[in-house]
Amino acid sequence: MTETESKWDEKLKRFFKDYYWNEILQLANEYPDQRSLGVDFTDIEKFDRELSKEFLEHPGELVCAAEAALKEIDLPVEKSLEQAHIRVIKIPNRIPIRELRSKHLTRFVAIEGMIRKATEVRPRITKAAFQCLRCGHLTIVEQNSFKFEEPFAGCEDETCGKKGPFKVSIEDSTFIDAQKLQIQESPENLKGGSQPQSLEVDAEDDLTGNVTPGDRVIINGVLKSRQRTLKDGKSTFYDLVLEANSIEHLDKDYDELEITAEDEEQILELSRDPAIYEKIIASIAPSIYGYEDIKEALALQLFSGVVKNLPDGSRIRGDIHMMLVGDPGIAKSQLLRYVVKLSPRGVFASGRSASASGLTAAAVKDDMNDGRWTIEGGALVMADMGVAAVDEMDKMKTEDKSALHEAMEQQTISIAKAGIIATLKSRCALLGAANPKYGRFDRYEGLAEQINMPPALLSRFDLIFVLLDTPNHALDSRIANHILQSHYAGELSEQRQKLPGSKITEAFVDAELEVIEPVIEAEIMRKYVAYARKNVYPVMEVDARQHLINFYTNIRKSGEGKNTPVPVTARQLEALVRLSEASARVRLSNIVTLGDAERTIKITMNCLKNVGVDPETGALDADVLASGTSMSQRNKIKLLKDIIKKVSERHTGAKAPLEEVYVEAENEHGIERGRAEEYIKKMKQRGDILSPDQAHIRLIN
Repeated sequence: MTETESKWDEKLKRFFKDYYWNEILQLANEYPDQRSLGVDFTDIEKFDRELSKEFLEHPGELVCAAEAALKEIDLPVEKSLEQAHIRVIKIPNRIPIRELRSKHLTRFVAIEGMIRKATEVRPRITKAAFQCLRCGHLTIVEQNSFKFEEPFAGCEDETCGKKGPFKVSIEDSTFIDAQKLQIQESPENLKGGSQPQSLEVDAEDDLTGNVTPGDRVIINGVLKSRQRTLKDGKSTFYDLVLEANSIEHLDKDYDELEITAEDEEQILELSRDPAIYEKIIASIAPSIYGYEDIKEALALQLFSGVVKNLPDGSRIRGDIHMMLVGDPGIAKSQLLRYVVKLSPRGVFASGRSASASGLTAAAVKDDMNDGRWTIEGGALVMADMGVAAVDEMDKMKTEDKSALHEAMEQQTISIAKAGIIATLKSRCALLGAANPKYGRFDRYEGLAEQINMPPALLSRFDLIFVLLDTPNHALDSRIANHILQSHYAGELSEQRQKLPGSKITEAFVDAELEVIEPVIEAEIMRKYVAYARKNVYPVMEVDARQHLINFYTNIRKSGEGKNTPVPVTARQLEALVRLSEASARVRLSNIVTLGDAERTIKITMNCLKNVGVDPETGALDADVLASGTSMSQRNKIKLLKDIIKKVSERHTGAKAPLEEVYVEAENEHGIERGRAEEYIKKMKQRGDILSPDQAHIRLIN
């Protein structure tokens, strides 16, 4: 034991006995499965100021001394804590990655950020046992550097003394689990045009395998340097590496959120409130006025339906996918961002700047892992068990949109790139937003024609809301009041914080902020959702089930005639089931009642009336979404084909003059010229007709 260690030895033993005796006994019981003792830095500070200072300035020595002191403590059980570690958490020395400097080297620092990459956990040799092939003697060489060291002095057996040859004896060597991580600055802390910086982290033993890319963490550890090597020797530049001592998770999954007994009491009390639905709706984006039906649907999306794993191995998703379509400037993006804030693993992406590999997964050449190809998860993988919000979905490239099909229905992402064939999980709810092609939404046009998105993708959304910006004096004045109240309250709070001489009192600011305060605080709301998703698995009552069946079959009945469209498909029925389960979870009820079924039918009918209706006939038509062409349009296109055929037979070269086609369509079948032009344009896009010149068209047989 070195002088420093012996100097602190007694103090450390006393500290452990005073503060952590119960934890040490628990560790001794669970050892060697559990090998770490978590020590709160604030306890060290309370115990001895000087000791805490030493921990920050000479962590290497002090952590070794603490581990040595832990081994020497007399335990009432017959166990030796030989391989136990001290993990220090809540280090006050929190430094952003971009502010790390040479003065921080060898100091204890806390780095906050997001895990970008994590290599696989592999054994690293710490003590290599070399067997002399001449005499069989074992020579142990400690491996402290990154270069593998061989016994330069030769065989330690005095009678042999030869310089080799040696063979590494694996069974006599000591290995430790090791993993390399890369931590990157959290995007919200970035300044203007700066790129997020990252830092390499070395994790060992029981710290390995605990984090996955996308996790928000604080890594406490000792900042070390590693010399760069050039082709022609060593460089004077050093790279920074953090030797991890402990890892604290910040963003917990729904399953990992710590819910205390008081929280649980508060959650159960809230669930008994008859106005719980109104309260939850009022807690989603309170700074945005109105949109109660959309906020209700967003709440149901957060709670989600129940995932079913069936005996035949198939899986039915429980996540609810939603889409907001509408005029510009009606707070779509703000709603998206708020939901991401409420969801523990929420990821926000913009369709304009997201590629297929950015949303799903990319194959990259890994500089941390000897240049091998590895898979890096994109936004949908990062949002596993949470919500992925994609703004401006209509601006995505066509091939990028097709990458979403599998992620939405099967909730997996299959990859076959660079010799890697893998399937990643993306069990997330997708919340999309899109603007109409021509700026504003035209209620007399079909949805698929107005949004630049393939119908196959649109039909996978459980709910599609159309947000229209229609002037209405009474509503406009209420919205204006609400917006200005939000701004006024914000101005007051900023002035109070930023101006030292401000006479605004805190009570006054709080009173003004009340209008835009959520009824249920975001923290409790998140815990409420987590509690519901973890502990509530509702089952549908007979009458609720019957109600949904009746609703579905009654709507389908209207599509039984020969010339009537198919109003809804089985996909809508599945959506109804998911929404009903989510509605029961809001009340923390394990039974889906008739009331839940009625609530979800009301929400679904609101959506269908806006988006699943043939604009010409006003009838519900599932094909409007599923194929982008309503039944009435298909019939008109069929008529037009016959007209083109008839007209082209009258002319040489089977070419039909456009003018003649339009006149005949209008006179004989009542198809307006504007509509006929639209249908002919559609037929050209689909490759049914050709234009040999500007004035003629011909059918492709």
